[in-house]
Amino acid sequence: MASPDAELTAKLEPEVPHAARIWNYWMGGKDNFQSDRAAGDAVAEVYPEIVVMAQQSRKFLIQAVRHLAAEAGIRQFLDIGTGLPTMQNTHEVAQAITPDARIVYVDNDPMVLVHARALLSSTTSEGVTTYVPADYHDPETILAEAAQTLDFDQPIAVMFMGVMGYEPDLNVVRSIVTTVMGATASGSHLVLWDGTDTSPEVVFGANRLAESGGVPYILRSPEQLASCFEGLTLVEPGLVPIPLWRPADPDAVAIDAYGAVGRKP
Repeated sequence: MASPDAELTAKLEPEVPHAARIWNYWMGGKDNFQSDRAAGDAVAEVYPEIVVMAQQSRKFLIQAVRHLAAEAGIRQFLDIGTGLPTMQNTHEVAQAITPDARIVYVDNDPMVLVHARALLSSTTSEGVTTYVPADYHDPETILAEAAQTLDFDQPIAVMFMGVMGYEPDLNVVRSIVTTVMGATASGSHLVLWDGTDTSPEVVFGANRLAESGGVPYILRSPEQLASCFEGLTLVEPGLVPIPLWRPADPDAVAIDAYGAVGRKP
């Protein structure tokens, strides 16, 4: 009988490019195969901005989680649409500051689940890290499953990191965010970033990606993204290009991706 690890490895299909592993490659991660790197390079040729976006998105996650754990006192994180674990994941950043932090990751990609079983685990004995297989279009299921690990009577950081562009209807996006945030306690936070239509180059690249057979991704305006934070108080510096959100690098420059952190009153 094959071992569980062998069964998991057999499901990885290293010869078939996979979107989550390609994103891992763009971010500089090591959990990808030659097929993913080749596909990632091909996409980067038609849409070079996406590589910078991937790398900057992880820096934004790190800065936001550090703020929430160190300054806002958040001990619980609900990371929805997490994608493939890479480096400096939410639980690693949070538990380095708050060892007893509890993190629930959510994704509906079976391949991500295969990797997550091997790669996601708490970095401390006091903390908890779990994974919920669910689609963000089903927030009620997410909330029910997350409640087995998180205390919804205490503040939670809800995270949508570069995933809402796969939903073409902004009203649906707003409904998902409102439903999840509506279930959280006062003092909870929303962390959200997405690609924006703020330059002709990025719009052209996104169109070329879709035309080449890639999964279409909706670029929205900063004003549209801001509507997801209605009823919340934006943490300084507000909704800005993600490299400029409390940057660790003083030479950070803007890109066509905006994000913010908002606090629930």
